[in-house]
Amino acid sequence: MPLDEELAAWLRLSLTPGLGGDGLRRLLAAFGNPEAVLSASRAALARQVPDALAAEIRRGVSDDALAAVSRWVGDPANHVVTLADTHYPQLLLQIPDPPPLLYLKGRPELLAQPALAIVGSRNATAQGAADAEAFARTLSDAGLTIVSGLALGIDAAAHRGGLAGASSSIAVLGTGADLIYPARNRALAHELAARGALVSEFPLGTRPIAGNFPRRNRLISGLALGCLVVEAAAESGSLITARLAGEQGREVFAVPGSIHSPLSKGCHALIKQGARMVESAQDILEELRFPLPRESPPAESAPPSDARARRLLHALGDAPCDRDTLAARSGLTPAEIGALLTQLELEGLVAALPGGRVQRVHR
Repeated sequence: MPLDEELAAWLRLSLTPGLGGDGLRRLLAAFGNPEAVLSASRAALARQVPDALAAEIRRGVSDDALAAVSRWVGDPANHVVTLADTHYPQLLLQIPDPPPLLYLKGRPELLAQPALAIVGSRNATAQGAADAEAFARTLSDAGLTIVSGLALGIDAAAHRGGLAGASSSIAVLGTGADLIYPARNRALAHELAARGALVSEFPLGTRPIAGNFPRRNRLISGLALGCLVVEAAAESGSLITARLAGEQGREVFAVPGSIHSPLSKGCHALIKQGARMVESAQDILEELRFPLPRESPPAESAPPSDARARRLLHALGDAPCDRDTLAARSGLTPAEIGALLTQLELEGLVAALPGGRVQRVHR
């Protein structure tokens, strides 16, 4: 479908090589709108940006680049949202460098809804993923759209929980909105496109370059009232999102974990730095002064009927544990422990961890 003149002007500017968001916003402040920028002389442009960039703007982008976007927005599910649009998220206008435009696949109205970011480790434990999904579903049912980054692990679990709740979920991408990364989350991305939203500030066709992901993190936090971190190693990229959230004046929350788990180190560091420690979704809703939903009792997994299995779970406790320690605590033989762990894993009550350890899973 042909692009209207206003959107075409926005795209011509945003696709100009070398003209980033800062330069584009500076030109808009000087000239008022994209059409006026494109009509300005090279000399007038050069008073706002370097002369070489002014020449690039005057040269203009290829029609092929605009044609690709035109074909993409021909799908009714696809949208380009600019700073001038009513759908542009108001919270993003409060961050220091709001993107001039967003490519969106899915439901643009979600950008106007109150939201919470949930991020964490790509190498999440089964318990961490279960926690992220449960928090997300409860918060989504309470009226908060869940924002995350479509990564494996905690991000994916948060999106699933958000989609299962009433307020859905938004994935902020580090690629163009026409690409899915990682490929293992393809089915989840299609579900988000159908019932939630995929959002990117990067032009169509942008590949998953490493430097794009820290940049997109400021949008994950910027779209939300607060950021919850569930499982993060000491050097986790999730801590970048949490730091940006704090710098943007958003609330930062962290779920504590075992002192023996490397994936608790990042969350514990955040708590020491002033993040709110949370044990339930209600903690977050209270901090945000968000209406609390009617509480229903948590649905706990039924205990196993086998007395030896219950004995093994008691010996396991809540922290990761190796089989030798389990044998010493429970008095069961290695063969009995192996068979019982297989049974409990099939029932979703324990999960295998790297290094031969196991952990109890609460749902």
